[in-house]
Amino acid sequence: MLLHPGQRSKLDESDDGAFYAQPRFVTHVDEGFIQQLTDLYRERLRPEMRLLDLMSSWVSHLPEEMDFAHVEGHGLNQAELARNPCLDNFFVQNLNQNPKLPLVDASVDAVLNTVSVQYLQYPEAIFTEICRVLKPGGVAIVSFSNRMFYQKAIQIWRDSAEGDRVELVKQYFAAVPGFTAPEVIERVSAAPAFLQWLGVPGGDPFYAVIAQRKSAI
Repeated sequence: MLLHPGQRSKLDESDDGAFYAQPRFVTHVDEGFIQQLTDLYRERLRPEMRLLDLMSSWVSHLPEEMDFAHVEGHGLNQAELARNPCLDNFFVQNLNQNPKLPLVDASVDAVLNTVSVQYLQYPEAIFTEICRVLKPGGVAIVSFSNRMFYQKAIQIWRDSAEGDRVELVKQYFAAVPGFTAPEVIERVSAAPAFLQWLGVPGGDPFYAVIAQRKSAI
């Protein structure tokens, strides 16, 4: 296994479903991050694709001008998912309790995960599932910044520097033989985080790790 038990631990070990029971109709990153993510989707996705937005909420940040064949949403709060206008269907499931996705093999063209990878306690299982549901040649895009619900992020994420977190997500992909070598996009803000708190312009750093399912596994 990639992580040992201590690295999977959370400061708040209570049920994730209870933590997310109250809807939060907010965005957890700034407008600069969101624009970069939407631009990335515009570059890497195509109309008529079938998408899985994993660990989603009330927004998916997809390009408004692109019409997709189907967007399946997943998350932990039904009210948030029900408000998301991008989703054609959704399901509620705690991946830390049950990592098995209720989707058939090779059924989606892209899997998206936005600012949520830090909460996965069993990423090896989830990334294996992502690979399973992707069509050959399908793409997985995992994006994140430096924000988090600190008490719900796993220990290795909390204790790692930002660059180490990028390497960690690369390892998640590399642990699954069916993925290509991951590609990294980094666009770090101009001002350090402690200066941003003082109002110095900078913005949220943007990281994306991208891999495709191999044509033959």
